[in-house]
Amino acid sequence: MEEGRRLQRIGRTSKDPVRLRRAIVVLMSAQGQPVRNITSLLRVGEDYVRDVIHAFNERGFDALDPKWSGGRPKTISDQVRERICLVARTSPADWGIAAFSTSPSPTSCPLTGDLGLAG
Repeated sequence: MEEGRRLQRIGRTSKDPVRLRRAIVVLMSAQGQPVRNITSLLRVGEDYVRDVIHAFNERGFDALDPKWSGGRPKTISDQVRERICLVARTSPADWGIAAFSTSPSPTSCPLTGDLGLAG
């Protein structure tokens, strides 16, 4: 009974669309709706509905929260990133380089070797 009220409250107040959709799936399942009806109403797959229900049965309300992964792996190291930021914040004259009037070629810049960016 308390779970149903909590699910309804999540359905009314949730700002996260993933959490909202998962709460609706669980609520409809608790009301006895068959998987086929839930999939047609929410336009999701049967596997998604079953996965959400099983996860809710195993983990409870924690299963409603999305678990975002870290995203794309880093392509440069923190050390190289710090060096790039240092160079970007300083004047070319501080490095003994004449200011460029146009964009230089990356291979002609004396700092690329220091940054580990030489191709």
